[in-house]
Amino acid sequence: MAISTERIPLTGLARKLVIDGLISEENAVRAFAEATQAKIGFVSYIVRKGLADATEVANTAAHEFGMPLLDISAVEIENEVVKLVSEKLIRQHHVFPLYHRGSRLFVALSDPSNHHVLDEIKFHTGLSVEGILVEENKLTQVMEKGLEEADTTMSELVPGDDLENLDNLDVGADDQPARDEPSEIDDAPVVRFVNKILLDAIKKGASDIHMEPYEKFCRVRFRMDGVLREVAKPPLPLAGKITARIKVMSRLDVSERRVPQDGRIKLKLSKTKAIDFRVSTCPTLFGEKTVLRILDPSSASLGIDALGYEDFQRKIFLDNLHKPYGMFLVTGPTGSGKTVSLYTGIHILNKEDVNISTVEDPVEINLPGVNQVQVDERTGMTFEKALKAFLRQDPDIILVGEIRDFSTGGIAIKAAQTGHMVMATLHTNDAPQTLTRMIDMGIPPFAIATAVNVISAQRLARRLCEHCKQETEIPREALLAEGFTEEETQSGFTVFEPVGCDRCNDGYKGRVGIYQVMPVSDEMKRMIMEGRNAIDLADQAAKEGIPDLRRSGLKKVKDGITSLKEVNRVTLE
Repeated sequence: MAISTERIPLTGLARKLVIDGLISEENAVRAFAEATQAKIGFVSYIVRKGLADATEVANTAAHEFGMPLLDISAVEIENEVVKLVSEKLIRQHHVFPLYHRGSRLFVALSDPSNHHVLDEIKFHTGLSVEGILVEENKLTQVMEKGLEEADTTMSELVPGDDLENLDNLDVGADDQPARDEPSEIDDAPVVRFVNKILLDAIKKGASDIHMEPYEKFCRVRFRMDGVLREVAKPPLPLAGKITARIKVMSRLDVSERRVPQDGRIKLKLSKTKAIDFRVSTCPTLFGEKTVLRILDPSSASLGIDALGYEDFQRKIFLDNLHKPYGMFLVTGPTGSGKTVSLYTGIHILNKEDVNISTVEDPVEINLPGVNQVQVDERTGMTFEKALKAFLRQDPDIILVGEIRDFSTGGIAIKAAQTGHMVMATLHTNDAPQTLTRMIDMGIPPFAIATAVNVISAQRLARRLCEHCKQETEIPREALLAEGFTEEETQSGFTVFEPVGCDRCNDGYKGRVGIYQVMPVSDEMKRMIMEGRNAIDLADQAAKEGIPDLRRSGLKKVKDGITSLKEVNRVTLE
């Protein structure tokens, strides 16, 4: 189709190029018209068509607009900066983000008269945007290379995923898709960044994701093998948008920033594989901190052999698990693997002829065949009310997410005394302290003595990487001071220490449980009813050959599973 070039005024850079003789007026007028119709920049058009030299155009533009000229080919590409601006904007306006310093974003462009693109980038990023003049041909090369590298970085997150997949991940709150607001859909860098973080956390085996805004910076940390590690520092102006995106995905109230909120996200990796994220937001001094707990349903069916019990501990665990009634308690601090241990037991017991009900706050992993109840204080669904309802529904096995007070503990104890198997958790440091903690709650000692069958205290220690761990020499006196016996030091064993390689995290890969599995013997029951303290109960457990957490940890050191330093980290108080 013919392009009309009549009465097209040449202004700005186009006029200057004609005056300087770098392009004829006829070619300039026609190029201006054709570039406008093709919706591309004038400078891009004349350089691509060979109507003018890119270097001469850049020098003229620098002189005309008083801007310094940068050799963009010498600039090192920063992938995190590239992701701040959507690929759509970059290609549409032929610009490229170069540097991010504080709240300022520096963007390369070949046509300095293109002011509106800087305003549009400012609107989408929330940053102060400044243009930097570069040569058109070099800008094209760097732009294509930078976008390709950014795409490659994202595609490596999960095998088979590409940039388009990051834009269109199947995510939602529980089984309902997320309702994207227009602002969220348009803000592609934020959507991609959040999706990248979720996938990266799964790939690296993280258990939690922490997104934390501070006064002068924002950071993202993963808890990997029980230790927090910083993985990203997104621009501070994007912190609010990142939190808003997560709220949209988990169907939380985006407008409410003054109170904590809880939600869930389901991320479908394939037709048969899905990962749930438990989302918690909490207002802080400089914004909302968001923590996502990664809930992998496969962890509930790992099998008891994968948890790290010693042979005699596993036998005690299974023997008490199959008793027809009584209480099975698991104790330890937050993040010590109590839920996985309980779910492993439930997985073993979950048969067609057994009625299992659980009350949890929150329900972390969906267990098919198990009746799971979510505690909700707003509606009045408490641990106490759920337990009372369970007892009217012919239960065989009851799981209580946590015994927090007298009322919950009292009902759980009565259920264990009246022909039901009750599994529950408490927050105590070791098994003997659990018994005295229940007495402190107000539960009668005789009720505890007659109901509790076994207590399993636990910690999680990092496993040494099998590919890089190395032997270390520790003096005999030092081993004795750590708690090894004289016989153990004389028999000889090898102690390993972490090194670090490309297959692990600072010399560790994965975690293993350290346990104190203590059946409540007749003598312990007598001591409970006599009101003896936790120290007396611990001494009795030692007499009965029940190793405490420290001894169990040292056994893992002797077996070369973990390091002495790691055992000290999780067992020394």
